[in-house]
Amino acid sequence: MTIRHRAASMATVALVCGVGLASAGCGKYSWGTLSAVKSFKDGNVEYARKDWKKAAEKYEDVVKHEDAMTQLPQLQTAYFFLGNSYDQLYKPAKQGDATNDGYIQKAIEYYRKAADKNQDKAWKKSSLEYLAAAYGSDKLNDPEKAEKVYQEIITLDPNEPANYLALAKLYEDSGRYDDAEAQYDKATQAKPNDPSVLAAKASYYNRQGDFPKTIAALEAAAALEPNNPEGYHRVAVFYWDKSRGDFRLSDAQKRDYIEKGLAMEDKALGLNADYTEAMTYKNILLRMKANITKDPAEQKRLIEEADKLRNKVIDAQKRKQTGKG
Repeated sequence: MTIRHRAASMATVALVCGVGLASAGCGKYSWGTLSAVKSFKDGNVEYARKDWKKAAEKYEDVVKHEDAMTQLPQLQTAYFFLGNSYDQLYKPAKQGDATNDGYIQKAIEYYRKAADKNQDKAWKKSSLEYLAAAYGSDKLNDPEKAEKVYQEIITLDPNEPANYLALAKLYEDSGRYDDAEAQYDKATQAKPNDPSVLAAKASYYNRQGDFPKTIAALEAAAALEPNNPEGYHRVAVFYWDKSRGDFRLSDAQKRDYIEKGLAMEDKALGLNADYTEAMTYKNILLRMKANITKDPAEQKRLIEEADKLRNKVIDAQKRKQTGKG
């Protein structure tokens, strides 16, 4: 879920809370609390309209009433929405403008308060995630402060791999590659049976140009879902890409990678004989193998097999276009 989508989802939750708060009996709460409730509801309306300045004004009214938050802990979410309203007002392109820079500083102030004051774990974590993003490269670009916040998030929720992956990305962007790899390892340890974590780790190794580790992670991910043809196909695509793109490979190395890619596509097609992506890449791999094969008869056989796959894919595409497949 992206940051903006999460903020929109939270706004909906807040509006529901606002309706519930409005039904509170007037005799039970002080005038200050009722005033805070009204400002909270009004702020949610402006937030939903994306009128960030008006929303911030209303949420500022809420956070002035700390006694109200003691009576109604739901109001503590106002800190988050106030921070996010200022965050939305901030424009990175206007960095250096005093008013604009003030918005991101206020966003940081209130995200911090939201994380510190709200006892709900989900809200606390979301507040920290937004705080870390405020320190990100597209805003304040302060990796040291972002690192501390990500470490807080990990402490709060140590079993969630995404937390380690976020810190790994920060380290990677900062050129701290050993630290990044360590976080990918921790993410894998947190959920060793999650293929998406291994796929993320493989992507990291691929960006680092470490093909053996990339393939090892992808094959481990595929092994976790032995009945999913996509995992095997993904491995094959990486073998194909390496075979065609690395001109340092000898013919023997290229043949080895091509054959391993073909073996992976055979596994994928064994699970789904109509898997067009797997057929397409097997077709290409067969032609690549033919190109480095010395025996004319073997070349002919490989190309004929590739042609059959190509024609099968074309027929499948035609059936799909005509609505017959």
